[in-house]
Amino acid sequence: MRASCATIHLGALRENLRRVRELAPGRKVMAIVKADGYGHGLERVARALEGADGFGVACIADGQRLRAAGVSQRIVVLSGIDEPADLSEMRRLNLESVIHHPTQLEWLAADHDPRPLRVWLKVDSGMHRLGFAQARVREVHARLRELPSVHRDIGLMTHFANSDVFDDPLTMHQIDGFEAATSGLAGERALANSAGVLGWPEAHGDWVRAGGALYGISVVEGRVGADFGFRPAMTLSSRLVAINQLARGDRIGYAATWECPEDMAVGVVAIGYGDGYPRSAASGTPVLLDGRPAPVVGRVSMDLVTIDLRAHPQARIGDTVVLWGRGLPVEEVAACAGTIGYDLTCGVTRRVRFTEEAA
Repeated sequence: MRASCATIHLGALRENLRRVRELAPGRKVMAIVKADGYGHGLERVARALEGADGFGVACIADGQRLRAAGVSQRIVVLSGIDEPADLSEMRRLNLESVIHHPTQLEWLAADHDPRPLRVWLKVDSGMHRLGFAQARVREVHARLRELPSVHRDIGLMTHFANSDVFDDPLTMHQIDGFEAATSGLAGERALANSAGVLGWPEAHGDWVRAGGALYGISVVEGRVGADFGFRPAMTLSSRLVAINQLARGDRIGYAATWECPEDMAVGVVAIGYGDGYPRSAASGTPVLLDGRPAPVVGRVSMDLVTIDLRAHPQARIGDTVVLWGRGLPVEEVAACAGTIGYDLTCGVTRRVRFTEEAA
């Protein structure tokens, strides 16, 4: 078995949910667990977040897994129904569908199942990805209310394009547009994603949809989850498998991109892009060895990463190396790789061993 290991901190997940409730008092929390719980394991995350009021998933298959795991809370399929045949499975599992496109309306209108399906009407307030234009919201809401196949309690939802920039007027424009489009309509409101929870209290509505925050990840540029009171829920680690004494001028790794500035020790860590560690991580990307930083040197390969050991003269074969997590925010690693923390945790591959820690 490879040395690469992802430790999931169950206590951190629970504490992060508590923190979301603290930031959005009185609101229901829809825990977003798509992409296999942001790479942390869908069923594992759902068990840890059993105190959530509901769960948001990307597809019906995720709802099937959650129900099979014994989850009884409300489950919202954020992409909604993809074809008419989905309707019977949604009802069987008591899932709720986001409705964002006229085709879905047609399928519902043609459906004669007497069991009413709970739906959320999605408003395009400026993201311009999914949702009905604001001018059509009242018409669509009225039509949904007329359909016997649809539950009378219709949720109202939108999604922010740039809420992680707390002074961007676009988000306020979206909030105002959503409120104008839905004014006077019955139904629970859900506007805020994780960044909306943090920076836009006026958008908390009836439900907040917390995703990355529950895993201790921030998408606010230059900030980490700990800055907002969240704890990392995943620590990715491996071990030193070799220590090489190299001479000044020796070049390391594929394409020989990094040159030793002096005689020095270089460590080899059993992790690579085959495990989900980003190939784009540049030389200088930090890892932790014995709790202290050491920089990546040279190009990340499929199975191995090389690190500068000049500040670690006591390093030994078998020492644990932390790639991100406790002590090393995933956001810092992501910034060095030109991406975001979500991308890294979602990208951990099946050959990494997963373990759980209660704390």
